[in-house]
Amino acid sequence: MRIARWTDTDGNEADGFVIDERVVAFPEGRTVADVLDGGLPAAHDLYDEVRQGRDAGVPLAAVRLRSPLRPASIRDFVAFEEHVEGVSASVDGAGGVVPEWYEAPTFYFTNPHTVRATGDVVAIPETQRLDFELELAVVIGAAEGSSGENLTVEQAASHIFGYTVMNDWSARDLQAREMKVRLGPAKGKDFGMTLGPWIVTADELDRYLGADGFLAVRAEVFVGGDLIGEDLVSNMGWTFPELVAYAARNSVVVPGDVLGSGTVGNGGCLGELWGLGRDVPPLEPGDEVRMRIEGVGEIVNVVGDRVPGPPVPSARARSRARRR
Repeated sequence: MRIARWTDTDGNEADGFVIDERVVAFPEGRTVADVLDGGLPAAHDLYDEVRQGRDAGVPLAAVRLRSPLRPASIRDFVAFEEHVEGVSASVDGAGGVVPEWYEAPTFYFTNPHTVRATGDVVAIPETQRLDFELELAVVIGAAEGSSGENLTVEQAASHIFGYTVMNDWSARDLQAREMKVRLGPAKGKDFGMTLGPWIVTADELDRYLGADGFLAVRAEVFVGGDLIGEDLVSNMGWTFPELVAYAARNSVVVPGDVLGSGTVGNGGCLGELWGLGRDVPPLEPGDEVRMRIEGVGEIVNVVGDRVPGPPVPSARARSRARRR
């Protein structure tokens, strides 16, 4: 099943299924959030109900897709060793992977309010080192008998409702400054993230699952029509259920949470290529970035203009007085 949100030619918004080359709204005004709250088995029942009306809906080509959900939160992992090697080299020139990376999957939280859709022009901050990051993300749904807290890997698997393509846009120059403070990333990341084109339910990708639990789907990214990076998602260091279980460790995941795999290797971002000494330019306004993941779909965005932000004051020297 494919689940999407869209706007029709009259400006009306709807949530529903993509069936063949048509979009069919959920009955009774239900939303993607409602369907995620109901869990995957209930979504299958709803799909069977909707499919009865074979002529329902409108052509997919006649609508504009929105982001497939309003995320409750977004965690983004760094699960590809090859990506870590390349980006580390771009930062310190040495490369390599720190031992701590192998101990547990690491993630950061980013902004769920600046999610973009496929087809959007993505405005950017004042950066000279704009980058893309090609990722596969899981979308969390409800699971019967499980609260989403302190999950085992087996329990975590039942909370994976589906998958969507992710582009974690990155301003590398802003990010590099922030990370020197040993916190972040912040403004180097939170201006935009693309999710789409829809949510593909987890059962649709079962045929790509290996015996070890890794998803052997091909991921590709193109800039201006040129293939820049390609990898198999099965090159992750952890499976998706393991990522979800770690996110829920002494914490909780809820329906609508999005968890990114982290950037794939072999050119999944420009930062990795810069670390390997490849002379590839940063993204500029007008560049088209196209990402495709086998079995899931394709997202396309054009880089928009740089948008200046208000001035940022520098820290003021203070006396460090302890009393008024």
